[in-house]
Amino acid sequence: MRRPGDAGLRRVLDDGNSFKMTDTDAAAPEAGLSNGADEAPTIRILAQFARDLSFENPRAPDSLRAGAPQPQIDMGVEMNARGREDGFFEVDLKLSARAARDDGPVFHVELVYGGVFAISGVPADQLEPVLLIECPRFLFPFARRLIADVTSEGGFPPFLLDPIDFGGVYAARKAEAGETIGNA
Repeated sequence: MRRPGDAGLRRVLDDGNSFKMTDTDAAAPEAGLSNGADEAPTIRILAQFARDLSFENPRAPDSLRAGAPQPQIDMGVEMNARGREDGFFEVDLKLSARAARDDGPVFHVELVYGGVFAISGVPADQLEPVLLIECPRFLFPFARRLIADVTSEGGFPPFLLDPIDFGGVYAARKAEAGETIGNA
């Protein structure tokens, strides 16, 4: 029996360069990873959840006055992943936004949105980019919606995050660490 949200969609590596979505009812891949030689790479979302959500509107109701200038917004993005004892992987996407005007802070929102993933058919040397680029891409639309909802409930227009280039964030973090992508 399927649970709501488990539509059987899997992201499958199609031609080595791009992903396609499929809704096949093929048997679920085993937890963990294989050597990648005997099966098509798959990523399945087993669960997703808000691990931590914080919203601060320290100057309400003054911060909500009409005609106030647009605030300056500083964004932060972090991705973390870890293996679990059951062979699955936990991925966290941390998004934060601070809005401030010349006269002080307007709001601060911070969200850690996580997911549990079953990944198979991915060679070990390609697992890190899958966990830190592809998995956050799955989580982002849900995290974006939560941030829009909480800012709207805080009295502001919904704060809609622009799409994030997780590949670019990953590459920048590797460069900061002095590592090259694709080389072990």
